[in-house]
Amino acid sequence: MSININDIGEKDRDSVLHPFTQLKDFATGKLGDPTIIETGKGIRIQDAHGNQLIDGFAGLYCVNVGYGRTEVAEAISRQAFRLAYYHSYAAHTTDELAILSDRLVKMAPGKMSKVFYGMSGSDANETQAKLVWYYNNLRGKPNKKKIISRERGYHGCSVVSGSMTGMSFYHDHMDLPLPQIVHTGVPHHYWGANLGETERQFSARRADELDQLIERLGPDNVGAFIGEPVLGTGGISPPPEGYWQAIQAVLKKHDVLLIADEVITGFGRTGSMFGSQHYGIEPDLITIAKGLTSAYFPLSAAIVGEKVYKVLEDGADRVGAFSHGYTYSGHPIGAAAANAVLDIVEKEDLPGNAREVGAFFQAQLKQKFAQLPIVGEVRGVGLMGAIEFVADRDNRKQFDPVLKIGARISKAARDRGLIVRAMPHGDILGFAPPLVTTKSEVEEIVAIAESAVRSVMDELVRNGQKI
Repeated sequence: MSININDIGEKDRDSVLHPFTQLKDFATGKLGDPTIIETGKGIRIQDAHGNQLIDGFAGLYCVNVGYGRTEVAEAISRQAFRLAYYHSYAAHTTDELAILSDRLVKMAPGKMSKVFYGMSGSDANETQAKLVWYYNNLRGKPNKKKIISRERGYHGCSVVSGSMTGMSFYHDHMDLPLPQIVHTGVPHHYWGANLGETERQFSARRADELDQLIERLGPDNVGAFIGEPVLGTGGISPPPEGYWQAIQAVLKKHDVLLIADEVITGFGRTGSMFGSQHYGIEPDLITIAKGLTSAYFPLSAAIVGEKVYKVLEDGADRVGAFSHGYTYSGHPIGAAAANAVLDIVEKEDLPGNAREVGAFFQAQLKQKFAQLPIVGEVRGVGLMGAIEFVADRDNRKQFDPVLKIGARISKAARDRGLIVRAMPHGDILGFAPPLVTTKSEVEEIVAIAESAVRSVMDELVRNGQKI
């Protein structure tokens, strides 16, 4: 199909409210024209001008099986021709939905029982909050409602999930967070540790801080703790040694549910099928989205553990129907897409590829960047990684935010044909390529990133910055 690029750009500027975009700069043209993406294959996308870009961030951590997988498109087409839609209210189902749900319960970590569906990670975490509140109401603990999240944790942009998110710029001017959501310290050893504190000592301190927070709030007032196995948007930070073991001991002590937000880490990104399996986490509730369909169709889910579900079922005679649901809960096309994607994940062993290629990726990042004078930390796990830039690595001093080092490096990489993300919390370059990425493609990604970093280093030197 032939399109008029200028016409599409004008229509977009005049009519689309873009997320996370400086609205006035876009409206006035200061940001330039919108990027019109037309096609994709493997780990690459192509814009309307014919420019190819390596997508080193898999969309938004989501296109795990890569672009252009015809088997997923065919599954979507078959289901649309057969039955494009029916709801899942009042015990209605489809074959794809039943098969998918059985599959998820069996493959998920911990003792899971049922699956509730939505369309995004944000709405899935809204569901998790309601499940926590419902569960505690049904078991006669009406005050046990507060949910503890972490600073720099990301859980969505809706009202409750946005409150769970522990970054102030998601709250500013939006009247968030809600009072039911409380935040505890970020598990990032590089910036959070005291002088000489080991990772295990730091983890123990974070767990002790959580214990004290729950005691201050009152254990009878705290219903759940939510956390990503690996911090995503908060900086792509794997947990320090011993963190999850220490945290889980505190939660068990106070009868607090654990919600594992696996929106990013689910279905292979860490090198294990779920991040919870990778770090020995035993969740009561699990949130999934992104990799569930590799973003070929909007679908998310809250997987409900046996302990929680039993209380819901036992309370049904007293309270009646489970009064929660969306028009598109369990959408048959979404279920068909998810089954096709999970077939690929299992057949091609994408967790195994993330583990093997991911080890090579982590080694390449450390080899090329760890000794650069503006690099404070290189970190990651599987096929997700980050480089954090600092003005003084010996004293762990950050760059002046005015310099926008992370954003400049991200742009330099983009100009060279690589999409990587300037993370919103500090000068951090984030990577999360599709799980089908090969070692040779890793070498391309790292080479372009290195060129981008060195170009910005050269700019700093030319401008008199000491590095």
